Amino acid sequence: MTTANALYDVPGPKTRKRHRLYGIASTAVILGLLGWILYLLFDTDQFTYTKWMPFEYKGIQELLLRGLGNTLKAFGLAAVLSLALGTLLAVGRLSDHRPVRWLSTLVVEFFRAMPVLVMIFFIFVALKVQPLPALVAGLTLYNGSVLAEVFRSGVNSVERGQREAAFALGMRKVHVMSYVLVPQAVRAMLPAIISQLVVALKDTSLGYLITYEEFLHAGKLIASNLDYDLPFIPVVMVISPIYIGMCMLLSWFAGWVSRREQRSPKTEAEDVAPAEPGTLLPRMQ
Repeated sequence: MTTANALYDVPGPKTRKRHRLYGIASTAVILGLLGWILYLLFDTDQFTYTKWMPFEYKGIQELLLRGLGNTLKAFGLAAVLSLALGTLLAVGRLSDHRPVRWLSTLVVEFFRAMPVLVMIFFIFVALKVQPLPALVAGLTLYNGSVLAEVFRSGVNSVERGQREAAFALGMRKVHVMSYVLVPQAVRAMLPAIISQLVVALKDTSLGYLITYEEFLHAGKLIASNLDYDLPFIPVVMVISPIYIGMCMLLSWFAGWVSRREQRSPKTEAEDVAPAEPGTLLPRMQ
């Protein structure tokens, strides 16, 4: 019995025919749904020249590019600061000192439970911070707290024997974490880290609520323009693929790094001289 059919029976001719019919029916339903959506779009005049005319103007294109640049700027700052804050809080939660561990736990649980939008509004309105720092601070506090749990869980997922063996060799805790636990935990943590960064990228769209001129804010300005017959659907059709493409690019990068990390290290074998008879020990009398 091969590995492919070790867990289930190989489908027979009737089952394969039934699965083929299921696939054809599902494809027909999906195509019908897409056709219905296209019909609604054409029926409501979403593809008229007036609605798509704004994207021909250089000013509109520069507005979208500037918004995209601001989105990437906010995401870059939030990603770097979230990783740094997550690392700091994870170290605190793994500390041997109880007050440090309790304080780190309190910070992590508080900011994990707090909605991102509430934090952004509080920093922007109550503390009177500029839109970009307010957005980055809110994203950093939330995503950093989540990443702290990811880091802590990843380190704790390493077998306990690895830690005990390192301490038995006389290594300090800093060296145990740096050279033994963290390198092994990276593989387990990487998918969750990238997933949280994708969340941070999508949450940058909350910046338009505090007048930060990011990508969604630029799209909102175009969609609310009466001169172009309120091109809301065309703006969504332009902006959505770009957001999806950036998230897919992050996911692809995560997969590439994961595959690279999972490869076995290539080591070159050293040439070993063939065994030769050596000097025999004198026979014991």
